[in-house]
Amino acid sequence: MPAPVLSLKNIALTFGGTPLLTDAGFDLMPGDRLALVGRNGSGKSTLLKIAAGQIEPDAGEIFVQPGTTRAYLAQEPDFGGHATVEQFIMAGLGEHDNLYRVPLLLQDLGLTPDQDPRSLSGGEGRRAALIRALVAEPDILLLDEPTNHLDLPAIEWLEGELKSLKSALVLISHDRAFLNALSRATLWLDRGETRRLEQGFEAFEPWRDKILEEEELAHHKLGRKIAAEEHWLRYGVTARRKRNVRRLTEMHALKAQHKSRRGQRGSVQFTVGEAGRTGAIVIDAKAISKSFGDKQLVKPLDLRLMKSDRLAIVGANGTGKTTLIKTLLGEIEPDSGSVKIGANVEPAMLDQSRAALDPSTALADALTGGGTDTVMINGQPRHVVSYMQDFLFAPEQMRTPLSELSGGERARLMLARALAQPSNLLVLDEPTNDLDIETLDLLQELVADYPGTVILVSHDRDFIDRVATTTLIAEGDGRWTAYAGGYADMVAIRGHGVRAVGAEAPSPPTTKPTPERVAAPAPKSRQKLSFKQSHALKTLPGEMARLASEQEELNKALSAPDLYRKDPEKFATLSRRLDEVIAAHEARENEWLELEILREEIEGG
Repeated sequence: MPAPVLSLKNIALTFGGTPLLTDAGFDLMPGDRLALVGRNGSGKSTLLKIAAGQIEPDAGEIFVQPGTTRAYLAQEPDFGGHATVEQFIMAGLGEHDNLYRVPLLLQDLGLTPDQDPRSLSGGEGRRAALIRALVAEPDILLLDEPTNHLDLPAIEWLEGELKSLKSALVLISHDRAFLNALSRATLWLDRGETRRLEQGFEAFEPWRDKILEEEELAHHKLGRKIAAEEHWLRYGVTARRKRNVRRLTEMHALKAQHKSRRGQRGSVQFTVGEAGRTGAIVIDAKAISKSFGDKQLVKPLDLRLMKSDRLAIVGANGTGKTTLIKTLLGEIEPDSGSVKIGANVEPAMLDQSRAALDPSTALADALTGGGTDTVMINGQPRHVVSYMQDFLFAPEQMRTPLSELSGGERARLMLARALAQPSNLLVLDEPTNDLDIETLDLLQELVADYPGTVILVSHDRDFIDRVATTTLIAEGDGRWTAYAGGYADMVAIRGHGVRAVGAEAPSPPTTKPTPERVAAPAPKSRQKLSFKQSHALKTLPGEMARLASEQEELNKALSAPDLYRKDPEKFATLSRRLDEVIAAHEARENEWLELEILREEIEGG
């Protein structure tokens, strides 16, 4: 068996009196593909810095095979002291490294060598740092969130590049699809210790959940054993004092073990501020277009967003995703066409910049607006510390300036701010940046269960697949096309994913997509509605109003505090009737909506 190129054993490190790493480590063999996973704040980035030789641990052993080259990608690269992108990249090369790959990688990632690195956007800075890490083809690549701020074409390019390299790889990422594509083993950092699974990330979550269940069961058994020992000491036979002393000592050891257990940190608790119900049509955009200068970002586009839709907007950077959202929300006027926003629509937006707040603002003030210690959720006041704890902030962080928060903490703060607003239209612009996988799971559940409508811009393919009902993709030159389902559904129909700006799309696939992937054809135009359809279109609104009124009366009756105690049979009858009314209202609403769409198609044709 070959020797490891890198080995970390019994690594320990304490920050501010709190142990971060207690018994961490791993062996990295030639050609390994290791996913390093764990919750935000568990010490993943710190362990990677130790592996890169950036910081020294308090204890432990580090071995690097002599002659082995390492390259490290930090979450926030430091461009200080470099006048150009080329200088920054060259500073990471050795005297024997081949320089031929520098211009090739610059071209692949759309950068020019004489750019000032301090003027780069977040995505451009990440590309420059990736080139510096990749260009020398090192023996070991240590990558910390390499997909952050990258668009989909760059992520898919990076996947292919990493697959082609012979380097051993340690990878931290929140992007499930990226981890699934690249990892062959998984290293879980949890409560200061590491566990290794000799399978890729796809197998990690069931394995982790099983370990946590077994650990919880063992902890419960330990507690029961302590209780049994205490009972014996109090009420058992006491003739042999020496034996009692021994058992007393053992019980104290068990108690110490029970008390010292470091449980898992709590989960983020998402509470959404809810506004009133919207109509069936949330946004109706007809033939909208938008240009800036001579660049057309949106060519005439028809888009109708219905209640409860989950619309994912995808495309390369620079294709106008944010501009399109602002146009749909009425924040900017289209050059042509019209946007009609439905009744009672109240949007809440999570901005990808995370930079809307003064860095000196205290965490609590960022949530409350300052001058108070309460946050209003659904019209009810909550103490800011309680709300902070829902998002895994400690009470002592209440006065912490935003400048001192980590990337993951800033992401959770912006989520907390957005979700506190009363809304029935949730707009998430790159919400997954800097979130750990557990928080992403909860965010996915929130989006799935959100009672309103969702517009999502994301480069996370797995996230899109889990939540989107429709995917709208920028085809280039201002053209947009909608596909039913998520990102994988779109790729199955198109034959390829998002392409970089200016890149030529591959030829369409010769094989037809499977029938279940093909969107249903648009209904043929009809000359007029039938008498029955016209009558239903006129009478259905009245029926819906009557059912809504009955539903309100039933809710009032069922809310009586003593109804169930006094008359359980009446309570059951009213409950059954409420279910029937809700179902009938929904059926009539759907029927009316279909007829209204058909009427508009006939009149527009």
